[in-house]
This record gives sequence, C-alpha cells and structure tokens, in this order.
Amino acid sequence: MALDAEAVGTSVGPVEREWSSKDALLYAVGVGAGGFDPSVELDFTTENSHGVTQRVFPTMAVVLGAGNALAHVGSFNPGMLLHGSQGVTQHRPLPADGTAVCQSSVAGMWDKGEAKNAIVDLQTDATLKDTGEPLFTTRSSLVMRGEGGFGGEVGDTSPSVHAPDRAPDRELTYQTREDQALTYRLCGDRNPLHSDPWFATELAGFPRPILHGLCTYGFTGRALLHSLCDGDPTRFGSMDSRFSSPVFPGESLTVQMWVDGGQAIYRTIASAGTDNERVVIDNGLCTFS
Repeated sequence: MALDAEAVGTSVGPVEREWSSKDALLYAVGVGAGGFDPSVELDFTTENSHGVTQRVFPTMAVVLGAGNALAHVGSFNPGMLLHGSQGVTQHRPLPADGTAVCQSSVAGMWDKGEAKNAIVDLQTDATLKDTGEPLFTTRSSLVMRGEGGFGGEVGDTSPSVHAPDRAPDRELTYQTREDQALTYRLCGDRNPLHSDPWFATELAGFPRPILHGLCTYGFTGRALLHSLCDGDPTRFGSMDSRFSSPVFPGESLTVQMWVDGGQAIYRTIASAGTDNERVVIDNGLCTFS
C-alpha cells in the first residue's frame, strides 16, 4: 500500500448532490436536534409545524460536500484512517431541498515520516444548481496512521488558534444517545468503524465503535449556531477545528466558546466533570454576524 504524492491538485467533478427536506430532517436528528426536548428546534426537525418554516443546519454542508477526490490519493489501510480536521464556510444558507454542483480536489498531502502518519487535505466548493450562487466550501484533513514515508512534503500542520487560559464566555452541553452513531450513519457515512464492534476492535484498535467525527462536529455546530447566532443560519459564517480524541456514543459534549466580536474560539469536551473528561474538538474558530 502506498500513497501518491503526485495526487496533490487532482480535481474531481463537477458532481451534483441532491437533497430533500427529509434528508435535512434526518441530519438534524442525527446531530441531536430535539433529543432533549422535541418541542424545541422544530424549525430544523419538522417541515409542517404551525407557523414554522423549515431551516437547515449549516454543518449539513459537510455531508453534501463529501467528494470522491480521496479515491485518487493512492492506496491505504481504511482501518487506520481518522478524521483530522474539518472546516465549512457557508456562502448562503442551505435550502431545505435543492441540488448542489460540487467540485472536489486534493488540496495537500503531508508526510510525517516513515512508519508515521500521512495527512491528506481535501476541499469541496459547491454552487446552487438553480442559480449558480456560491453555496458552501468544505475543508477536511484525514490522518492515515502509519502511511508516512510516501515521499510527500513535510509541511506545517500545527494549529493556528488556541483556547485562552481563562473561563469561557459561553458554554453549552448536549447529551448524545447510545444509538447516536446508528442514526447519524443514515446521513451517508456507513463506515463500520461506527457500528461494527469487530471492525472497531480488530481493525481500528478501539474498545467499541466510536461516534462519527462529523457527528461530534455537527453537535458542536449546533451549539455555536444557538449560542452565537441565536439559532439563525443566516448569521453563520464558518467554523474550522481539529479532532483531538474520539467520542463514544452516549457521552455528553460540552462546547466552550471565547467570543471576540464576530468570531469565537471554541473547543468541545466529552464527559465533562467525570474521570473520562477530555477535549475531543480543539483549536476551533467560528465566524458569525
């Protein structure tokens, strides 16, 4: 197995990604909306509530923008693949249903050395098919454990922002369900790492299936949207952060925010206040209006 350093710059597309109102509703419950109280967040979890217009979480773009450029980077062991970071910029709010035209590319490949990690950066730019308007841009990095030494650039992948050494300005906690990964996988990511105990333990080395990183990211995005934008997707700009530790279904997620004008540094902590407390999303930066 070997990665191909020459894959950097490879572009795939355009590819059309269509979604329906039902897909947006499924994504909403997949990232926990309405889980604590079904009577709230009805604008994201229902399409026919009295006096309510359906809206879409901005982080659903990471599902719609999942391109297939990864297929061009070479061969690797999928059991050793982890999501390193994720970013999304919303150029206009997602409609409840529509079609996006997506262009994906291999934005970078970083070599950490023989028998160490390789990091692959992917980007997708999407426009709304009906109007041609810019819709969203997604950015992701994938960590391929043990795939270093393929001859790629060393690069600097260190984080650019850090949480201040003081109490957060805002904090919001959500509880994930034991079956959270089984719901979220219906949004499209059927990786057995999140559902199959044999795959999780024997191939990936975890004690049990872990929650999708993008599900944790979606919970975090919900907290940012409600805390910083009063739940209004039109005020949401972007969010970028790193995944620092896996989450297990059933754990709580506490999102901490340090606000400075129209941006906020954030991080997410799993199982806060317990012996298993740890940072699971770090070095986050959100922009909003």
